[in-house]
Amino acid sequence: MSNQGKVEFTLTDTGEKESFYIIEQTRINNINYILVADSQEDEAQAFILKESYGDKADAETVYSIVDDDDELEAMSKVFASMVDDMDIELQ
Repeated sequence: MSNQGKVEFTLTDTGEKESFYIIEQTRINNINYILVADSQEDEAQAFILKESYGDKADAETVYSIVDDDDELEAMSKVFASMVDDMDIELQ
């Protein structure tokens, strides 16, 4: 598994901090997506995060887990083609 580093995120619903390894990133239709994993193990739990911005001009970038089924399926296919050595399964 290749990775680009570990990044700490603040969860919007609880305010807790969580760290993920960035596996890959892409930009589609002017939207940034990143594939992250909770560990570097073979059976790691992976998530696809979608970039958005807060209401204010100076707001921090916000990433949320893609939960729309159609969008998730499409982005899973994109990332699966980008990372040949990973087996990505939707659950």
